[in-house]
Amino acid sequence: MTLEEFVAGSGQFHPPALRALWLANRGEWEQAHEVAQSDDNPEGAWVHAYLHRVEGDTANAGYWYRRAHRPTQSGDLHTEWQSIVTELLQRVV
Repeated sequence: MTLEEFVAGSGQFHPPALRALWLANRGEWEQAHEVAQSDDNPEGAWVHAYLHRVEGDTANAGYWYRRAHRPTQSGDLHTEWQSIVTELLQRVV
């Protein structure tokens, strides 16, 4: 699946981390946060970290990056979103 197909999709993605990213891309931060928070694994923690960056809460984001075993990010949010989606989509193929 391409990024374009992901964005145009129905939002019914697995793992839940992908659904959270789809919701985030639509500006539905609260719903995205709920989904990411309920996804208790490294992928969910990674998306959770990204969402806290979107929110501007870098301290909380740092905590979630550590839980995801990922380096803390500080670059462009859209670029990070694309990177996470791309990696997670590759895992489900």
